Amino acid sequence: MTAPRQPRRLAVVLLVAVAAATAACDFGSNSNSSPTSPDQSNVAFAQTDLTVGTGAEATAGSTATVQYALWLYSDATADHKGTQLDQNQFQFQVGAGQVIKGFDQGIVGMKVGGTRRIVVPPSLAYGSSGYQTIPPNAALVFEVLLVSIS
Repeated sequence: MTAPRQPRRLAVVLLVAVAAATAACDFGSNSNSSPTSPDQSNVAFAQTDLTVGTGAEATAGSTATVQYALWLYSDATADHKGTQLDQNQFQFQVGAGQVIKGFDQGIVGMKVGGTRRIVVPPSLAYGSSGYQTIPPNAALVFEVLLVSIS
């Protein structure tokens, strides 16, 4: 009676081990475990005013309320907008490190009512780690409306 149990117990242990190993693997799902291809580390920071505002100017230490849209950078389009990842409104203190460096840098000098496109290289975004839906070494494109400054 003991002989049949040993192979069954071994089979169960192997099955559990294989299941655990499979669960730990990422078989091509859309996560940020693999780098952006091609690596976009060479993309330069750029900011372009689409509409120049007429209100108060964003300076370090001021509190900005912004509406933004975020895309992954793409060489395939003239405006470099690839897949759109987010669109939202939020408030932050300019220059206080509450947002990625490239976003902080891109807001300075904007005036309320203005819209700016900001191209952010990985070194001023999430770098080689990536973040949630943003793959490692990905450059980003933001379009930002400066709603208010306080």
